[in-house]
Amino acid sequence: MLYQIYETQRSVMEPFADLAHTAAKMYSNPLNPFGQSQLAHRVSAGYELMHRLGKDYVKPEFGIRTVQVGKVDVAIHERIEIDKPFCDLLRFKRFTDDAATLTGLKGQPAVLIVAPLSGHYATLLRDTVKTMLKDHKVYITDWKNARLVPLSDGEFHLDDYVNYVQEFIRHLQGKYGNCHVISVCQPTVPVLAAVSLMASRGETTPLTMTMMGGPIDARKSPTSVNNLATNKSFEWFENNVIYKVPGNFPGAGRRVYPGFLQHTGFVAMNPDRHAKSHYDYFKDLIKGDDASTEAHRKFYDEYNAVLDMDADYYLETIKTVFQDYSLVHGTWNVKNLQGKNELVRPQDITTTAMLTVEGELDDISGSGQTAAAHGLCSNIKPANRQHLEVPGAGHYGIFSGRRWRETVYPAVVKFILAHNDLDTQKKAAPKKTAKTAVKVAPKVAAKSAAKPTAKRAVKAVAKKAPARKK
Repeated sequence: MLYQIYETQRSVMEPFADLAHTAAKMYSNPLNPFGQSQLAHRVSAGYELMHRLGKDYVKPEFGIRTVQVGKVDVAIHERIEIDKPFCDLLRFKRFTDDAATLTGLKGQPAVLIVAPLSGHYATLLRDTVKTMLKDHKVYITDWKNARLVPLSDGEFHLDDYVNYVQEFIRHLQGKYGNCHVISVCQPTVPVLAAVSLMASRGETTPLTMTMMGGPIDARKSPTSVNNLATNKSFEWFENNVIYKVPGNFPGAGRRVYPGFLQHTGFVAMNPDRHAKSHYDYFKDLIKGDDASTEAHRKFYDEYNAVLDMDADYYLETIKTVFQDYSLVHGTWNVKNLQGKNELVRPQDITTTAMLTVEGELDDISGSGQTAAAHGLCSNIKPANRQHLEVPGAGHYGIFSGRRWRETVYPAVVKFILAHNDLDTQKKAAPKKTAKTAVKVAPKVAAKSAAKPTAKRAVKAVAKKAPARKK
């Protein structure tokens, strides 16, 4: 019922937000005789702020058209490589007519970036993707808004997330021999599970996995996010934050954790900071500070765009990761594609190198939560494990902005290049690996290959982001 009330309120407010936008333009129009007065500037700024606070924010696009590789601008074309009910695997394909640059691009490592499914869209990692494209073939998981997924497409569980990641890894292994995996925040847990299960079966595992700011062991340095999950019962979450999608969306009737509730929670973590940011925006509009106002718009266009999460996936994440700590206790069973439970055993990983990254000031995944992976992956040789703590960095700083580009990215590139030898991994692999992998990997890779890989018909209602390729 709450979801329906919210949608009704949003529909009622939408024309008023549009009207405010029109009024803001009118009062700031230089052809308006009153447009140059201080009063007009203030009125225009007030209407613009009303528009920003009342408008509906849709999924942003990645908008990566080119990247500079060396001294050459390389064109980027974004396309859907694999289309799953709850996630697209996006590829950013790179094109150039410079022969030397093209030769260099072909030899670069393939990287799967697993984006969070925790409220925001994968475009939150735009800076991560754009930076990685200079030196890598880049793929990213683009999770879909659950309210746009029809009930006929079935349920989505945490186990399905793990299985999706494994399928995407196998797809890249089929194309390039192997790949590297980077997970940011929430997906560090299911990615570690996916690689662990592949190792336990004897499959070829990724060359490296880089885990950044994730709750591998949420008991360490608990944050407000962790405390909320532990102070409330599982039943509380099920009864208070789960609602059915209203009838005006393709996913009508699906149980979800609505995006608008998640956004309310995000803002509630730092209400003073957001209030100040909007007041500063109002003052910058009056002053005519175009650079500051545009920076504000870009940030909140991303921050305010949220998606619904399937209820089963969300509730299972709360219980598995934040309440039962199943991964660190060694009690997590994941149901595979054949419907059988498999125990997640990180200690079975031996040939995948691991890098963990934490921000010194991270207030979402506290200090030590990601580094805990080193204790779980005890059979990865110490020489193949590294940890990086970024001084002065908060949660977003480890994958976006100056600290990401100047501190984290150079370490990630160096780590990937140091462990990019397929032959070395094969020699270090257990004897049973090749035999078991023949049974499992080809089967799933064939399934992936059968998927429509260039199926990028723009689904306006499905919030598909126009893009370019890798």
